[in-house]
Amino acid sequence: MAGKQVTPNEFWLANSNTITDVCSGFFYLLWIPVPLAFAAFLYFKNRRQFLHFSFTFFLVNLLGFVVYYGYPAAPPWYVQLNGFNFIAETKGNTGGLIRFDEFFNLPIFQSIYSKSSNVFAAMPSLHSSYPVIVLYYGLKNKLGLINVFFAVVMLGIWFTAIYTSHHYMLDVLAGITCALIGILLFNWIAKRKSIKKLIDQMTNAIT
Repeated sequence: MAGKQVTPNEFWLANSNTITDVCSGFFYLLWIPVPLAFAAFLYFKNRRQFLHFSFTFFLVNLLGFVVYYGYPAAPPWYVQLNGFNFIAETKGNTGGLIRFDEFFNLPIFQSIYSKSSNVFAAMPSLHSSYPVIVLYYGLKNKLGLINVFFAVVMLGIWFTAIYTSHHYMLDVLAGITCALIGILLFNWIAKRKSIKKLIDQMTNAIT
């Protein structure tokens, strides 16, 4: 850009537009409601799949926590504001999502990120992990066109993470990898007879 090599975050910071600001904001608002709604659907549709989804979700979160506490990493917005200087008590920041708030004149993301407890948890992007889990179980349950919606939301969240300077591309790729490892790990664990028996008992208990 202008003869200088930049990160995708820096490119989008200089080339943002209102339509993309609004669309990306809506995508980022879906990262909690979509998994929760899908979990509720599985609870009433297939209790065993609900437990599989829940345990996978839990396992991916544990993997994410281990990585970002073992490898603290700052998000792009932090580098844009502070460079590579470590400032321990830095508060959460909306990054590019502030443009969504300003468009609607509502402190939606400001209220969310003002409560952020750890700004050095960018690697991996768990925002990028969650829609992968949802899409995997959506495909496993053959939900048809709903899976198209899940795929669009997934791609939208991945793009938004970079567009709004909340994550680097490596953070997103790490989040995707974390989700895939969590899925594979749970499927491997679930094959054990003792785990199968436990899931059977839990399924019967909540049916």
